[in-house]
Amino acid sequence: MRVKSVSQNIFIVYYMFLIMVTISCNKQSQSTETNNIVHDKNSVQHLDKGINAVRLKYTTGVRSILEDSKGNVWFGSYNEGVCLLHNGKFQYFTTKNGLSDNQVRNIYEDKNGLIWFECGRGLSTYDGKDINIYKERNYNSKNEWKLNKRDIWFKGDEIEGYNKLEKYPGVYQYEGQKLSYRLFPVTPKPGDGFKYYISTPFVKGKNGIVWFGAYGAVIGYNGSDFKILDNEYLQFNSETNYLHVRSLFEDSKGNLWIGNNGMGVLKYDGKKVVNFTAQHKLKKEYTKGNSLEKVFSIGEDTTGNIWFGTVGSGVWKYDGKSVKNFTKEDGLESNHIWTIYKSKQGELWFGGANPSGVYRFNGKSFERKY
Repeated sequence: MRVKSVSQNIFIVYYMFLIMVTISCNKQSQSTETNNIVHDKNSVQHLDKGINAVRLKYTTGVRSILEDSKGNVWFGSYNEGVCLLHNGKFQYFTTKNGLSDNQVRNIYEDKNGLIWFECGRGLSTYDGKDINIYKERNYNSKNEWKLNKRDIWFKGDEIEGYNKLEKYPGVYQYEGQKLSYRLFPVTPKPGDGFKYYISTPFVKGKNGIVWFGAYGAVIGYNGSDFKILDNEYLQFNSETNYLHVRSLFEDSKGNLWIGNNGMGVLKYDGKKVVNFTAQHKLKKEYTKGNSLEKVFSIGEDTTGNIWFGTVGSGVWKYDGKSVKNFTKEDGLESNHIWTIYKSKQGELWFGGANPSGVYRFNGKSFERKY
């Protein structure tokens, strides 16, 4: 009987030990899971908390931004490739990972969910797993212009000039199946230089016009006719200064805003072009400080304010009556704003350089977001 009692006691002790170990392991497992969740949440929250934010590692500037249909955010750099923000973590890609060039000027998503990178030279795509250089081109229908609802348009393959198959000024059109080169209805003249090189993202207007910004001209196509706004059409000369287009934007009222490097902002209402910068006396000769002359990005917030990103003069806001300037004193670390992007939540993101980063306006001042 005594031997049996001892055996029972040993069994009971062993059984209790197993229970305690199991409970301990479960608690530790739950604790680990909880910590992981908290850690992930904190990572995402840190992206939104000023000085504690997880920041992009770029130093040359944020040139382009896209929030895709899956909730990922892409950041194209001036010369360091592209970065994917997924589940609170940054992942960087360069030419070593399939980009055609490390300068990523624009990022688009097509109707099939394919991500496109318009690089300084060439195009690349992301299919959800890998980045690959997109090599197929169709040059057999250069004059067959037509519009589809979800077309994506790209600049020529070269950083400057045209390749042997492009030959003349134009753009690439991707309608969902193939990439075709379309020629602009222009005849380049000796001395035109980079007049027709694409310098901005394309803009789809509310009246059906697609606008293309080139350094020396703005070209619109409505499906049947072209509208060309250039120095000759606008009667610009050495006294008025010439076009040097760096940004293009159509606002909610249908006005086309043209940002220039030197001339400032032009506003086109479909009938006439007005020099907004001169009209509001925002040239250096009037301001004696920051001016609205080197405009590289334009955007509109949810309340209808128009925002201008400049080189050297920070950000400007136009509320329909007056214009206000924001600089480093207002929390804006960079006075060089490459791009203004409206997120799906309606928040404007300002991509800057020197130092490189993405900023947002909190209603009073700017704060670093990424």
